[in-house]
Amino acid sequence: MSSPNFIDYVKFHSRSGKGGAGCLHFHREKFVPKGGPDGGDGGKGGSVILRGNAQLWTLLHLKYRKHIAAENGSGGEGQNRTGADGKDEIIEVPLGTVARDAETEAFLCEINQDGQEFVLTPGGRGGKGNAHFATPTNQAPQISQPGEPGMEHWVILELKLLADVGLVGFPNAGKSTLLSAVSAARPKIADYAFTTLTPNLGVVAYRENQSFVMADIPGIIEGASEGKGLGLRFLRHIERNAVLLFMVPADSKDIRTDYQILLNELRQYNPEMLDKKRILAVSKSDLLDGELLDEMKKELPDSTQTVFISGVTGFGIPELKDAIWKALHQ
Repeated sequence: MSSPNFIDYVKFHSRSGKGGAGCLHFHREKFVPKGGPDGGDGGKGGSVILRGNAQLWTLLHLKYRKHIAAENGSGGEGQNRTGADGKDEIIEVPLGTVARDAETEAFLCEINQDGQEFVLTPGGRGGKGNAHFATPTNQAPQISQPGEPGMEHWVILELKLLADVGLVGFPNAGKSTLLSAVSAARPKIADYAFTTLTPNLGVVAYRENQSFVMADIPGIIEGASEGKGLGLRFLRHIERNAVLLFMVPADSKDIRTDYQILLNELRQYNPEMLDKKRILAVSKSDLLDGELLDEMKKELPDSTQTVFISGVTGFGIPELKDAIWKALHQ
């Protein structure tokens, strides 16, 4: 997923089709000059429907579709012929897509399965023809129903990546280096802050042909909950992760303090995220010798399992995979 092509937020106007009008008609033929009412019903208006597609990874195909509308239903006809239903507008979205009403922020649906469908904007019902209104005392009704109008509203779609493990850390903490070392993902890696501007996914191979999915998101900084840096926009991509892998580089001035800052930013974004299982990885540990490593262990948080790793040399990677796998299957 390259930066220009990864779109995880779109807003568009959704409008369903209006129902077709019922028909006002009476049966007429050569030897039946006064036939009864035979006006058909109008067709149903088309609906706007979300459908999950496991082959999609981004909302890029919806980026420039600001107005999405379904077809109107056709009107009924004589001889009790029902009008054609309006064609539904199917919007295929990647798994992990959440739909909200743009004006009220109300939750509408969450698409998590391939082929799962949700009627985002239902079409209007077709009107009844005059054949429905015939009674013993009114055998020639002169009324029929108009079709119901369609609905319209602005909708926001947000993509939340589905992964087992989410990487959390400051910019340039080595998250992308780790992801490229343990998976086939090739995120951009450079020696400056905010190299990663979009989330990346990687499938990490484990023992006996098993695997788990890891998500790398842009780094967060102190004050991100107030909008600093890239803010907390990308944290929704790790809301569903079973395990959060915090990464603090070995050259940090105070690993314990940096870890607490990251926890505090998550707490302000969503306190429930702190209920997830957590592992702390001290990256760039190839810079440490044995004596410095032992000294640094005394400064680590006691409540969180810690693993020293290096994505460049592979140091500690097997131990990290074991820790993650154990946390995922406890």
